[in-house]
Parts: sequence; structure tokens; C-alpha cells
Amino acid sequence: MDALVERVTAWFAHAARDLPWRAADRTPWGVLVSEVMLQQTPVVRVEPVWREWMERWPTPAALADAPTSEVLRAWGRLGYPRRALRLADCARAIVARHDGEVPSGEEALRALPGIGEYTAGAVRAFAFGRRAVVVDTNVRRVQARAVTGVALPAPSYTAAERRLAVSLVPDGDEDAATWAAASMELGALVCTARTPRCDRCPVQDLCAWRLAGFPPDEHAHRRRTQSWDGTDRQVRGRVMAALRTAEGPVHRALLADAGPESQLDRCLAGLVEDGLAETDEAGRFMLPA
Repeated sequence: MDALVERVTAWFAHAARDLPWRAADRTPWGVLVSEVMLQQTPVVRVEPVWREWMERWPTPAALADAPTSEVLRAWGRLGYPRRALRLADCARAIVARHDGEVPSGEEALRALPGIGEYTAGAVRAFAFGRRAVVVDTNVRRVQARAVTGVALPAPSYTAAERRLAVSLVPDGDEDAATWAAASMELGALVCTARTPRCDRCPVQDLCAWRLAGFPPDEHAHRRRTQSWDGTDRQVRGRVMAALRTAEGPVHRALLADAGPESQLDRCLAGLVEDGLAETDEAGRFMLPA
């Protein structure tokens, strides 16, 4: 375990990507925003949007005062736009409860809207350099292969995985924060899901999966795969794109190309219920004010 942590952190010292939320002048708010944006969205899509957000809303107080319509337009095509609403709610809570400063305590972070165990740990580690358990999809994959010896982790995060993650975190704050970033980076750049670059891995000789002969994914039959075409997510995305670019309320007839009639009606109702859209007296659709 110690050798694994030492080698991965040493590798990270020269392999880490130069990302703006890792810069010396980063702020806790900038780290929090990046972590929310990076949920289920790749770095290459997040970085330009993150830069625009931080220029426009560099503090929680700035975002807390922003109209919802502007927040959703600025979110653009990152996907899962409810994250934008949660960020705005989070900003308002930080202003109301913490005088506009992102708290460093795990309990206080997890009490914020939309902040769960992972995001709270990531903010503690990456914004404040504190010891925390930080486990995302990339870290789960590194642990599964290097330590457990399986191709991929189970579809759902297990208690055994968390215990393993806790056992791997170094005791000191600085070492723990570095390990959190390093293990995540290894999973993102080297120990990838489909085509792992084992020849470039700093722990290839320690990897239990490699030593076991690269056994296949034992959970393959449990993993759901769904085509993007024709899904509600695609239709919702088309509607949101139309509302973001519209200069005023949009008649339902002008959204007909987003999807089949019954599916469109379902998606429109869902967007209104989620607070991502609203209607006027004429039944036209628009972004919330």
C-alpha cells in the first residue's frame, strides 16, 4: 500500500495536467465550481466554461445575485443543467451561513445544497489541502485494478471500496491531498476504462489486475448501456438549447423538432418541475427569471 501511494504521488509530480483550478491563485470557490462542473463532464468541455464563470462570478456573492436565466445560459452545453441551479443555491447558502466564504469543514460543506460526500472531500483536499477521502470514478478504477485485482469496480460504490479508500489515504494533510489528486489523475490519464496504458503506469509491477493476467470485467452483465439518440436527455438538451438562445418566450410549436410529441410533452413538464423552465399566461416556455 505504501509503495503504491509513494509511486503514484511521485508520478503525479511530473505528470499532472496544468489545470486552472490547480493554479497557485485558485480560490476555494473556484475549486468548488470546478468540482460541480466536472461531475459527468470531461475536463476539455469544462475548462472554457469554468474560466468564463470565474470571470463573471468570481465569488459566491456574485453568483448568488445572478438571475437564474443568466446562470442557465452561462452553463451552456455542459449537460445536467440542474447542477447550475444547485451551484446558485450553494452560493446563496454560503453567503447566508458563512459570510460569503466557502467553509473548510466537512460537515459544513455537506450541509450546503448539492454538496455530497465526494464534493465535500474534494474541496477539503484541493482547496484547503486537508486530509479527506476523495473517491470518484477514476479513483475507484485505480483501486479496483491495482489493489483488488479486478478489471472494473462494481456498478455501485460499496462499503468495502470506501474502507479500502480510507486505508490508502496518508495520515498527513499535504500527503493526503496529493494522493487524492494523484490517484484521480492516474485513472484519468493512464488507468482508463477502455484502453488502459499499462506500459506507462508507475505501478504496473504492483498492479494486482496485471499480475492476475488481466481477468475480464466480472460485472459486465450488470452495466447498463444506453444510446444517446432518442433519449429524454437528448430532447431536454434540445429544448434547453432553444430556450437559451431565444430572445423571449417560445411557443411549444417552435419546439416540435426537439422530439416526438408525447416525449416532448414529458420533457417539457419535467423541465418545469425541475425549475429549469417556466411558462407564461399564454403557455409559452422560457428560462426562469
